[in-house]
Amino acid sequence: MTFIGLILKNLARQRVRSILTLTGIAIAITTVVALGVITTGMKSTATAFVRSGSADFMAAQKGAADLSFSTLPAETADRIAAVDGVAKVRPAFLYITTAGSNPFFFLGGVPPDAIGNEVEVVEGTSLTGTVPDEILLGSAAARDLGVGVGGRVTIAGHDFTVVGIYRSDVLWEDGGAFAPLPAVQQVAGKPGTVSVIYVTVAPDAEPTEVSDAIVAQVDGVVVISGAADYSQVDQGFVLLDAATVAISLLAVVIGGIGVMNTMIMSVFERTREIGVLRAVGWSGRRVLRMIMFESLVLTVVAAFVGCLLGVALSRLVMLSPAVKGFLTPAYTLGTFVLAFVVAVVVGLLGALYPAIRAARLTPMEALSYE
Repeated sequence: MTFIGLILKNLARQRVRSILTLTGIAIAITTVVALGVITTGMKSTATAFVRSGSADFMAAQKGAADLSFSTLPAETADRIAAVDGVAKVRPAFLYITTAGSNPFFFLGGVPPDAIGNEVEVVEGTSLTGTVPDEILLGSAAARDLGVGVGGRVTIAGHDFTVVGIYRSDVLWEDGGAFAPLPAVQQVAGKPGTVSVIYVTVAPDAEPTEVSDAIVAQVDGVVVISGAADYSQVDQGFVLLDAATVAISLLAVVIGGIGVMNTMIMSVFERTREIGVLRAVGWSGRRVLRMIMFESLVLTVVAAFVGCLLGVALSRLVMLSPAVKGFLTPAYTLGTFVLAFVVAVVVGLLGALYPAIRAARLTPMEALSYE
């Protein structure tokens, strides 16, 4: 029998115990993968949102608990526009409300003359600022609400006339709507304020230098250029990253204990067998490799099962209307590499003590074991 064949046979002999250990590790890996997919998807979507309308970055209120809670005086846009290197600014009001089955419907308030650079209007016309209560619906929002050009929609208790339908690569926008800035300010009950200010830098300017100048010259603002900066205005990303790390560590600890229990029992039950192997010429190092490989096979299979279940779980989460309106899951290589790294660490740590114990058994000691 080959070395690999012996390893597989040993695992098959402890079928129930191996399956239970595999199941426990797979559940932990499932959570790691699902969280990784969702977190990466949120970061990808957030980065696209920051660069909306070809902006280089956006400014928001310093210390805001959430981006939707950011409140800046409307004149802040003029102060940012006066900073050297700024080519264009676009203030926007971000309002999250309920529309149809979407409890996190995005309603963006923008100056009507700026919407042309924001999205691609595919039906009807763009905002003009002259039509009372006009609104542009994203293609996904129009489909979900069952409304076309010329129809009426009620958002946050306010009636709007749909003048056009647009398409956007940003999921939040495509599933939401845009209306003139004053109208959204009125709906939100915050006249004279904006949530964020999108900034486009002049071609001959360095974005980093311009963003540093804005922070230095304009009080009460922070600059967000990517998902890594979101922690300044949204602790959700920090919490998700912390949860992923915590669950990964928990998987290592709990999975390692489970693997150690399985391998220790395996060594105890096969002590005489190990003695026979030592008596026919197996070295302690080879016995150690056998135990370690048994553990690694178990945990790698668990990682594979956990990855499949993690993908299935993330897709199940996406069926929720509360999630699919603002999140696109991202199945990156890094997420699955992390899952297999966690599984391998679990396997190595869990099998280390049983493998060393088995390797140190002398043939006489093992054969005399009762």
